[in-house]
Parts: sequence; structure tokens; C-alpha cells
Amino acid sequence: MHATLILKQVLADKASPVQDKWRGIPTRLNNIPHSRDIRAYFYEDVLQATIRSIKDGNTRLRVDINIPELNPEMDVYRIGTLMELVRALALSFADDGKRVKVCVQGSMGEGALAGMPLQLAGTRKILEYMDWGDDETLGTFVKLGAIGGKEVDEEDDMFILVAPQNAVGNCIIDDLQAMTTAAGKRPVVLINPRLKDLPASSGIMQTMGREQRLEYALTFDNCYVFRLLYYLGTQYPIMGALRMSYPYRYELYKRVNEENGKEKYVLLATYAERPTPEQIDDAFSGKSRDQSKKASGIWGFLSSVFS
Repeated sequence: MHATLILKQVLADKASPVQDKWRGIPTRLNNIPHSRDIRAYFYEDVLQATIRSIKDGNTRLRVDINIPELNPEMDVYRIGTLMELVRALALSFADDGKRVKVCVQGSMGEGALAGMPLQLAGTRKILEYMDWGDDETLGTFVKLGAIGGKEVDEEDDMFILVAPQNAVGNCIIDDLQAMTTAAGKRPVVLINPRLKDLPASSGIMQTMGREQRLEYALTFDNCYVFRLLYYLGTQYPIMGALRMSYPYRYELYKRVNEENGKEKYVLLATYAERPTPEQIDDAFSGKSRDQSKKASGIWGFLSSVFS
């Protein structure tokens, strides 16, 4: 199967840093477009964390990565980068003999309210026209589908769901829950999901069943997290980063400018669980927990870390 050749192209050549283990955070991440090596470096990091988690028996996984090209809140968001990440994951598992179904949610709602999130518009067509290696890969080892219980076939070994998210007036949770129920113990991996409740078309929050929906969203465990940190309400400059690659601890980094005009990321702290905004504020401010209670924080990373 020639899927291996395509995967190697996605992950760059032998000189690429992805061939090594994690070597720290790449610099100049605000330079757009990202180089092929930087993209491949993150694809490999996500892949290895996902493989480790699945090998440990985890079946409900989520990946959250918001480098600028994968952050839909930024005007440099690039749908092609998301598709490359999905392809790298799917081809790697397919090359291992797994039958992978890549799923993109379809149009939700009816009549004038029908539609899908702008972030996902056109993604199904992009996936269909992408290079998946030899002619037998797509349709045999990798199949495309939507999100829902009826999309689960007996021969599917695992499922990769592309940025599932709620839309105003429509909730993806019911379809997602039906799919995971049908999947049983087979792995379901969410890539950059956005499962928070949104207002209904009337502008009122969807209160019926809201608690159950939020509880269900929490059943997916993070196998990978990478988020750049900024001052609250800004997207420049980068102040630091938060990273977690299963099964290791959360790592908090601070970006430091050097005298020669270069930059580096310095590890400030590690955490067994995802750090709270207060813990991040303490680490950047160099305060103890008791000291931080006496003064308000200055960093305001809440929107970047917990959105």
C-alpha cells in the first residue's frame, strides 16, 4: 500500500525534526504560513500521543491544538492544515491495518435554519479530492462519512471526527452520542471539537438537557493539548504555551526574547491536571498561591486556555 509514501510526504523528509522525539516548541509561530517542517512536527506530536492513548485502551479521545493555522478565531486559519492533520492520522492508522472512518458533520437544522458551521464548509469535498496514496486507500482503508449512529459500519475499526461543533439553534451532541453508542469500544477521536452550548435561534440558551450535554462532552479525555497563550483579548504577541501529550504531564512554557533577536520557550511548571487560570497566572507572575490571592492577575489567559 502506498499510503506510507503519502504519510512520509506529509511528515516531510528524513532531515525533518519530526523524526526525533519532542525537542521543544518551534519558534516564530506567528510567521504565517507555517513551514512544512513545523506543520509536520505538530502532526507527528499529535499522532504519537493518540497512538499511546489508544494502546492504553482509551476509546473516547479529543485533540485540542490551536497553532495559528488551526485556530478558527484568527484570520490566518487554514482549512488545509486541519485536513493535513486528519490525513496524517488516518493514513498512519490505516497503514497499521486499521479501517478508519473520517467523519464531517453534515448540514443541521431545517428550512431557513439549515446550514453548517462556516469552519466546516467545503471540508468534505476537500477530503474527497486530497491525495490519499494509491487508488485503493480511500474507500477501503479510509472511508468518509458524517456524524451519527447510522454512519457506524461493522467493518470500521476507529473514527476520526473533524472539528464537531454546535451551531446556533442546532446541537451536534445528540448525533455524536448516537455515534459513540454505536461505536461501542472502538476508538472515537475528536479533532478540535467545540462542544459548548450556543444560543438557540431565539437567542436563548438551550436549557433543556443542557447539563446532560455538558456531562457527555466531558466523557472525552484529552490525549493532546497545545495552546498558545496571549494577553486577554489579543492575538499578539505570543506570551507562552500550554502542552500535554498523553500520558505525560501538562507543561507550561513562557516565551522569552533573546539578545540576538531570537526567541525561546522556557518551561515554567508542569501539572498532573490541566492548570487553572490562577495557576497559570501564578507561574508567570512568580507568585505563590497565598501571594496571588492578595493581588489580581495581570496575564488574563482565560480566553486562550479554556475557550
